[in-house]
Amino acid sequence: MAAPGFIAIGSGPAGLSAAETFRSKHPGIPVRILTVDPALPYARPPLSKGYLCGREAKRDLHSAGWFGRNNVELIRGVTVDRIDTAGQEVVTAGGQRYPYWHLVVASGAAAVKLDIPGAEAALTLRSFGDAVALKMAARYADSAVVIGGGLIGCEAAACLAASGVDTALVAAEAVPLQRRFGLEAGERVVKILSDNGVGFVGETTVTEIGDSCVVLDDGTTVQADLVVSATGMRPDIRLAESAGLETRDGRIVVDEHMHASARNVYAAGDVALAHNVTARRRIRAEHWRDAAHEGLVAGLTAAGFSASWDQVPGFSCTIGDSVLKYSGWGNYETCRLVDNHNGFTVWYETGGDVVGVLTLNADEDHRRAEELLRA
Repeated sequence: MAAPGFIAIGSGPAGLSAAETFRSKHPGIPVRILTVDPALPYARPPLSKGYLCGREAKRDLHSAGWFGRNNVELIRGVTVDRIDTAGQEVVTAGGQRYPYWHLVVASGAAAVKLDIPGAEAALTLRSFGDAVALKMAARYADSAVVIGGGLIGCEAAACLAASGVDTALVAAEAVPLQRRFGLEAGERVVKILSDNGVGFVGETTVTEIGDSCVVLDDGTTVQADLVVSATGMRPDIRLAESAGLETRDGRIVVDEHMHASARNVYAAGDVALAHNVTARRRIRAEHWRDAAHEGLVAGLTAAGFSASWDQVPGFSCTIGDSVLKYSGWGNYETCRLVDNHNGFTVWYETGGDVVGVLTLNADEDHRRAEELLRA
């Protein structure tokens, strides 16, 4: 049996950050990362922001040699079957047992699958393997339909259109990103998509994927040699549930130090519902930067250092050459859009306080909002 030490389940930003941080504090304790992904740890944002568009960007977070030099054991292509919190060990589907002193569950999320006839023909964009398959399929497609008006859907649609594919984005909302950012911001996004060659079909759903087409709920068909499903993601908390960890709203409940409900077990990233010190409540982290910082906190806490999650969540969305930047706490009561000469700012407020900001070419507003958000 392997010697006990630190284990991270998942090689995404949360798991890797936790393992790297722990290793920096304890050079002599075994550190392992167990991941089902066969690839070296990579950044996901460049997949829809650059790779799919043909713009090569740095994806690998570390070279293969880094893991050897830093004595971090990266075990790829392995499925964890269960966590034994009483015996403090992780058991793989092949029966291999890895004892731990500290365990970080950072198993990420999986794409939500369509539940319609022909759904098996749709491609997703969650992993590097997905991105490779989608990029290859686009080479042989004249037309595409992207289902889902979220961040990934908008980015992927713009990339497909830029590669010469006649692309339409279909969503149940009146405009893309409406639930997250509001109607006015969504209308600006429709214009950005149009400027990048993407047609938008709103307030409708796809009821069937047929032979080179999709069928909408009113019976009309849209030509599609290629169909992309971008209907969201679902945190993978199966291991946590079977291990008896406390969960809520589909995530693992943790405190500001990333402690879960079992001794020496932590969670970070997509799977975590963590208490944010600045927000004074538990919130979801759904994006790369937040997951990496949660992993850092988990790694420091496991290593015996004082650390807590206090950052304001934020992310960016790249549609063609337009970069939308968001920072905020998610929920809001009212929103106010202010246009400028080549972009806009949307202020999100609750009780008269700024709780979020979305900007396009308004970096000064974004910087000012960061101060207001922390207050």
